[in-house]
Amino acid sequence: MEVTLVLYSGYKHHSGQARPSGQVVYCGRDMQRTYAMIKPDGVRRQLTARILQRFIDKGYRVIGLKQLVIPRELAEQHYAEHRERPFFGELVDFITSGPVVAIALEGENVITGLRAMMGATNPKDAAPGTIRADHATTIGENVIHGSANEEDAARELGLFFGDAELLR
Repeated sequence: MEVTLVLYSGYKHHSGQARPSGQVVYCGRDMQRTYAMIKPDGVRRQLTARILQRFIDKGYRVIGLKQLVIPRELAEQHYAEHRERPFFGELVDFITSGPVVAIALEGENVITGLRAMMGATNPKDAAPGTIRADHATTIGENVIHGSANEEDAARELGLFFGDAELLR
């Protein structure tokens, strides 16, 4: 069962009626938040609007959005689980090579849904119709990142967004 609540801002129109703030909150059993990032290759190729539209069309709510160049220290924190892997340096170099778009999403089962929309890391293995099958060029430049699970989502959202930057 899903319930939709419309929040009121407390603002009173000159007629004396409270006006909705425009913020809609969906309360469902499987509501989650996750982190997605359009990587430098996707930003450089101007894919941001197309990718965001896919999220919206799927019914996910964008609750945080910003473009930034990731400082090296933040990139190393973000990819800390790969620190001992041989590709760590290249990964950090790539993700800091240009602007990215950091995205906070909210929706029902959004973590697994986003992962399915993204497709396999290697675009050669990505299912047709996924973001990576449609837009990625190589395994190293695969357009998008998405949190793998709830723990990663919470950690990554905390790295890239402060509480005040996320819609309620």
